[in-house]
Amino acid sequence: MHHDMLQFGINVSTAAGPADDPVAAAQLAEDLGFDFVSASDHPCGMSPSHETWTMLSWIAAATDRIRVATRVLGVPYRSPALVAKMAETLDRLSGGRLILGLGGGSADHEFQAFGLGIPSRRDKIDGLEEAVAIIRGLWTEPSFSYRGRLHATDQADLAPKPDHDIPIWLGTFGPRGLDVTGRLADGWIPSFGYAPPDQVGAMRERVLAAAAGAGRDPEAITCAYNVAVRVDPRADEADGVVSGSAGEVAARLNDFVKMGFTTLNFMPAGPDPTEQATLLADEVIPELRSMR
Repeated sequence: MHHDMLQFGINVSTAAGPADDPVAAAQLAEDLGFDFVSASDHPCGMSPSHETWTMLSWIAAATDRIRVATRVLGVPYRSPALVAKMAETLDRLSGGRLILGLGGGSADHEFQAFGLGIPSRRDKIDGLEEAVAIIRGLWTEPSFSYRGRLHATDQADLAPKPDHDIPIWLGTFGPRGLDVTGRLADGWIPSFGYAPPDQVGAMRERVLAAAAGAGRDPEAITCAYNVAVRVDPRADEADGVVSGSAGEVAARLNDFVKMGFTTLNFMPAGPDPTEQATLLADEVIPELRSMR
């Protein structure tokens, strides 16, 4: 993804009720011209839901162009080495359309419920950093060995290797997580809810400073903002949701673009996600592009 061009993604809900159709949602997003679809990773819970990786694989098979992004996989759920293998396969079979989003994992009750224990905050970030090292190592080096505090590989071979650089985006918020992102990641995808506009600018500066400190080009990091939106002139400004008329929403989003978020991932809020996707594509995005 070229960082100076605006890119737009949209959430596909993992909900698995009788009326939910993730493939139709993704095909609509592709028809509307979105750059990628994304889905969150919460495998445990009472609400019927699809497992994220499996759902995105199914979506990739039923679409042609649109990219698929994990937003974000909780590292403690899956062995990092196996995620490296899963990612290479999905990227290869989809024609290079994967964005691998990773996070330390937020939902402690889910880890406990699935028998994974509850990682400390330190373990979440250390585990994330080790996972990126293992995944990249397996993608690039033969007979790869790595010994971290939490994760390890021993003369591991992964074939085939990816044909191109699969982007790794991290969803991080705390100081250590932001530093890891700047040192290691291709992209950063904070959420409006955890990183509100009055804080996210300083967080972004920390990511870019860490990149520069590691000898990387800070401009090469894709800064993506995950934002709940509701295009409805009558909608009250709900907590954590950018809402209003198409023009009002575009103006608000343009503030984020000016802060350096050249990629936006939309979480359609309101009763009809299909209507929201269409309004975003037909009214908000063209207005936002015209402000550039």
